Amino acid sequence: MAANSDFLLNFQEFDSSESHLGGNGDATTISIEDTAAGSHKPQKQRRSAPVTSFEEDNDPLANDDKTELLSGQKRSVAFWTFEYYQRFFDVETHQVRERILGSLLPWPGKNFVHLHIRNNPDLYGPFWICATLVFVIAICGNISNFLVYLGKPQYKYVPEFRKVTIAATAIYSYAWLVPLALWGLLVWRNSRVMTIVSYSFLEIVCVYGYSLAVYIPAVVLWIIPYEAVRWFSIVVALCLSGSVLVLTFWPAVRDDRRRVAVAIMAAIVSLHILLAFGCKAYFFSTLEIEHTAVNAVVNHGTKSSPTMKR
Repeated sequence: MAANSDFLLNFQEFDSSESHLGGNGDATTISIEDTAAGSHKPQKQRRSAPVTSFEEDNDPLANDDKTELLSGQKRSVAFWTFEYYQRFFDVETHQVRERILGSLLPWPGKNFVHLHIRNNPDLYGPFWICATLVFVIAICGNISNFLVYLGKPQYKYVPEFRKVTIAATAIYSYAWLVPLALWGLLVWRNSRVMTIVSYSFLEIVCVYGYSLAVYIPAVVLWIIPYEAVRWFSIVVALCLSGSVLVLTFWPAVRDDRRRVAVAIMAAIVSLHILLAFGCKAYFFSTLEIEHTAVNAVVNHGTKSSPTMKR
């Protein structure tokens, strides 16, 4: 058996065709190499060209996207176009949910920017949180006024649509102008103290926008016509949202001079408290409601008083 395997594995030499044919000159020999070479000469190998549709060839956007993906670089667009701001609204639902939960449940020692934003700030969450808060404040303020004097014939309910405009001005000014001022201050202090942690403007806007999410359920509780419930909800909302701001921006200013760091944090907390107390005093003020009710009673009494005839 071993001998047979050795025979199969070894190359065998065979005699040429002339030795086998001998003197038979009438025999015809055919070379396999010549036949194979001759059969392949007239045939040329064809390469299959990639099949492209007519729509893909005529679509410049598709070609640009393919070029961008293959090169691994993003095209630079002008800041006044919608395409420039589109990337700031490109965020997943679970990311927005995690950031909202992170703003509702701040944890000591956890930085909101490093833990949730991770160099990917978005404007989708802050924009809709501010828009929701604006309408919730305006609607709940009108409902609160209606419930306080429900059943009293002297009071005539009139919806105050101007509260939507005032609430939008206050909320969006706070969510954009305060981060702009804080960003400029951090950039200025970073040029003087190199160890200061600097955030981008969009990261600061993202922190301020998500920190306002806790006020939405708090404002809903302000419908209840009891000052104790209202003040309790506003204090809880202030503590939670203020903790997000303090835990985020204190690491950015703590390496600065002590007085400067304390002044910056005091300004951040003071503006945050001013916004909450201002909304509570203007949209849910009992003094304004009582004053409106007194005027309604006086006007009603003046109109209903009989005139004396001479």
